Amino acid sequence: MLFTEQINQYNWDDIRSRIYAKTSADVELALSGKRLDIEDFMALLSPAALPYLEQMARLSRMYTQQRFGKTIQFYVPLYLTNSCVNHCVYCGFNHNNDIHRIILTDDQILQEVEAIKKIGDFQHILLVTGENPRAAGADYIENAINLVKPYFASISIEVQPLKEPEYTLLTKAGMNAVYCYQETYNRERYKIYHPKGMKSKFDWRLDGFDRMGKAGVHKIGLGVLIGLEDWRTDATFMALHLRYLQKTYWQTKYSISFPRMRPHVGAGFQPNVIMSDKELAQIIFAYRLFDHDIEIALSTRENQLFRDNMTTLGVTSLSAGSKTDPGGYAVYKQELEQFAVNDDRSPAEVFSAVKGQGYEVIWKDWDHAIQP
Repeated sequence: MLFTEQINQYNWDDIRSRIYAKTSADVELALSGKRLDIEDFMALLSPAALPYLEQMARLSRMYTQQRFGKTIQFYVPLYLTNSCVNHCVYCGFNHNNDIHRIILTDDQILQEVEAIKKIGDFQHILLVTGENPRAAGADYIENAINLVKPYFASISIEVQPLKEPEYTLLTKAGMNAVYCYQETYNRERYKIYHPKGMKSKFDWRLDGFDRMGKAGVHKIGLGVLIGLEDWRTDATFMALHLRYLQKTYWQTKYSISFPRMRPHVGAGFQPNVIMSDKELAQIIFAYRLFDHDIEIALSTRENQLFRDNMTTLGVTSLSAGSKTDPGGYAVYKQELEQFAVNDDRSPAEVFSAVKGQGYEVIWKDWDHAIQP
């Protein structure tokens, strides 16, 4: 049974009600255990857990250091194209936006790689595209992987959901991980945010994670976009999804992320839900206590102070010096950002901040790094 079938066993409103009904006694019970179930997780996400954040932070730090040591992995995104057939209301790449569409050529990709290598000793690169399968489909992505792999130890992608044979093809080409965000697990409201394009197909996107697992993708990254629906409920559905994937594709490793909406070019969609920094810390702590081994990434969507504070409290991966427009490192300067970066420090400055807290930096992916 695929997760698209399993998810129908759960009711959004029921899950939300159960989360908000949790009490301090439920939170304390969750904090007393080492292997948490989904009810414990909901307690740690609930408003009732807010007075326990300091205790959650201490446990989050302890479990993270036990698994990952006092280390932070650095990665860098390389946007290959802003061409997109989707009409996502929250994204600068929305097909309706009157912008200059770019698809990097081979020479331009290599120019970007050269510029990235000058700003930091990155060995983990994340290739990102808009979703335009005809112009930048699996063949284009495979070619990009072949171009960059002499320069990086590990290559991840964040692109449109692909077919199972295409994931197999890219894995053989040298791809290490796939990141794909469902954005929201609220099936009934999903199409409000994704009215047209392939991304409007809820089941196709959600089934993509099963296709990744069947294709033997080494690492799968999940995420929800904070700002669309109740974040506590979305985070719980993602936890259910994670547990399903871990059980079904147990040889695969997993990563999670919780990007908050940022300003973007377009019609000016405003978030339905605002998550505070304290609440973002809560979701990180809750996931770390729920799963000690999961990788947790924090991008430059978040501000400098928050990223520095979370370095020792559960996060395992940081991006730095990110450009969210295709060609933004060398070819084009600020042609179009997918979203506005919130932490614009150089990699050297972020590296220094991490070192200043007694942590070491891993420029490679975790699977290519020697753990202390």
